[in-house]
Amino acid sequence: MGRRKKSKNRNQAPGLTSLIMRLFSKNPQVSLNYKQVSTRLSLEGPADRKRVQKALHKLKSSGDLVEIQPGKYRLKSIKTYITGRVDMTRSGTAYIISEETEKDVFINHGNMNQALHNDIVKVFIFARKRDGKLYGEIVEVLERAHDVFVGQLQIQNNTAFLIPDNHRIAVDFFVPMNSLKGAEHGDKVTVKLKEWPKGAKNPVGEVDRILGKPGENDTEIHAILAEYNLPYDFPDEVEADAENLAVEIPDSEIKKRKDLRDVLTFTIDPHDAKDFDDALSFEKLENGNIRLGVHIADVSHYVKPGTLLDREAYDRGTSVYLVDRVVPMLPEILSNNVCSLRPNEDKLTFSSIFELDESGKVHSVWFGRTVTRSDQRFAYEEAQEVIEKGEGPLDHAILPLHRIAQNLRKKRVKNGALIFDKEEVKFNLDDEGTPNSVYFKRSKEANQLIEEFMLLANRKVAEFVGKRKGESKPKTFVYRIHDSPDPEKLQTLGEFVQQFGYQVNLGSHKVISSSLNKMLKEVVGKKEENMIEQLTLRSMSKAVYSTENIGHYGLAFDHYSHFTSPIRRYPDVMVHRLLQTYLDQGKSADADDYEQKCKHCSDRERVATEAERDSIKFMQVKYMQGQEDKEWKGYISGVTEYGIFVTIEANHCEGLVRTHDMGDDFFVYEDGNFRYRGTQKGTVYQLGDEILVKVKHADLMKKQLDLKVVTAES
Repeated sequence: MGRRKKSKNRNQAPGLTSLIMRLFSKNPQVSLNYKQVSTRLSLEGPADRKRVQKALHKLKSSGDLVEIQPGKYRLKSIKTYITGRVDMTRSGTAYIISEETEKDVFINHGNMNQALHNDIVKVFIFARKRDGKLYGEIVEVLERAHDVFVGQLQIQNNTAFLIPDNHRIAVDFFVPMNSLKGAEHGDKVTVKLKEWPKGAKNPVGEVDRILGKPGENDTEIHAILAEYNLPYDFPDEVEADAENLAVEIPDSEIKKRKDLRDVLTFTIDPHDAKDFDDALSFEKLENGNIRLGVHIADVSHYVKPGTLLDREAYDRGTSVYLVDRVVPMLPEILSNNVCSLRPNEDKLTFSSIFELDESGKVHSVWFGRTVTRSDQRFAYEEAQEVIEKGEGPLDHAILPLHRIAQNLRKKRVKNGALIFDKEEVKFNLDDEGTPNSVYFKRSKEANQLIEEFMLLANRKVAEFVGKRKGESKPKTFVYRIHDSPDPEKLQTLGEFVQQFGYQVNLGSHKVISSSLNKMLKEVVGKKEENMIEQLTLRSMSKAVYSTENIGHYGLAFDHYSHFTSPIRRYPDVMVHRLLQTYLDQGKSADADDYEQKCKHCSDRERVATEAERDSIKFMQVKYMQGQEDKEWKGYISGVTEYGIFVTIEANHCEGLVRTHDMGDDFFVYEDGNFRYRGTQKGTVYQLGDEILVKVKHADLMKKQLDLKVVTAES
């Protein structure tokens, strides 16, 4: 009995210290004694006040609180102020991501002070807690990430509010009745933030655009575009600028370039592609080697710095590929016509030309501007058929290039490259854009053929600039960099996958990558495949653009850039311009200017990825609508304090099972074990478990699938 009582007291103490720390965190510059603390926590009894006194002494000893005078305590500050970006959570709390701190700073919802998701803010940091986390309070919003917000309009009793779609926007927007601009109750709209009066609970806005009725395909896709501030179309003046470009290639321009129109050239792309920005050429040399040309659309010839086209392309940063449409970086006349390497048309290109032997060894390389003419367009499926059958159109080129590509791939893996052979979720859509079936695509040898030669060109371009002999300092360049993973994340991954019989060996880069590749290969076709691939990806750092070259961990390249997709990526346009400048013996570009551009392009890429992910979620939820009576096999792909995430095997749709939908039991969340345990029947739900579920609700507006567990009783 005595032991149980002692254990009970131990369990109570952390709860009290947590309450006290929360109180001081909300009042970082206020000094309080034990009586004031007790009163604010509604702990008025003598025994409770004694516990408060003990807890205050303990927090002083641990360094969380400082005793500024006998009996009076205040939160200890380790640094006065930092600047960072707000990363909101569903619960209304946030983390501040800043280059000024090693760790993210936690912000309680009471210390947000009118900041919203992705805002740039000034933060006052409190003491570091025993858990190693940093805690702070936002004291000023320096820069709003957005001034337009998407959501559903709710009008009641002559009062209107916007309920934001984004669960990371934790407040509703008050919309005065004279600012509705014709919008009605229930409409999906965008609202422009006008003001947020000091002390007011809600910001004030006005309707900016009526998107339509919730749940309709166009309404929800336009809502995704608006949410991420992605443009619907090009401004008229930008379209006019594109229309005025000279389409015909004059002889004077051809004379400036290497003319490769007589060399066998072809493209390999998805069957529904319209913008062909890369082509390969093939020549067999007398010495038995192969001359391979990697030819890239010369977008920089048409899009000049400082023009309307260039400013628009830079602002967009990248093309965005939603499930049912593309938001291009360049107007269609450029992306699908002038710059697209369509068959039987002369095109201006920027080329990397290699002499290779069959092992993939590079004997020579040349970079420069060219004019090319594609002889044939292959879809990936058509090129794959040639590879599998060993014969077919242009087999004398496709087959030897396939062998070289596979040798290059083997070398990459041997050098420590990571291979993620991930399935892509695709949808067949009807004429109205509604998904009627789901299918999966996995990279095959034809995809790898193109991938390996694009990687080769990107790597060699970066090496050409970054490893030039006779230069004390490399010239400014745009690199694609990928930092090594956090050892703690790898350790966590390794501990988790052990329960499935896999190993992650920590050590050198090659040891880690070898064990990860082995695991990723073994997991293919298993029920836990998608989950383990996702967890492995999350353990990796994010690839970004930078002028500071640290190499690319995932590809195991010391030098890497993006040269091969200028139709859809602005960094590639910058690379083309810099490469030509250095080929012409020009001086090094301004590093600070290009570093700023790199950060902008990395941000735009992140936004595009999030928008693409949201469009997939929307289509998955839409696909599952009306299928409430069907039972689905799935596996638990996530465990949180508010429920379990289940991925359905048949279509990779992921939904949430809340605790009250897990079955006829009371379930307790066990944080450290990533599982729930039933207190009455002992049923356990943990990561990776197979499970049978039904759709409870498919919420198109939230892009959220609510599921319930199918039990014997149901």
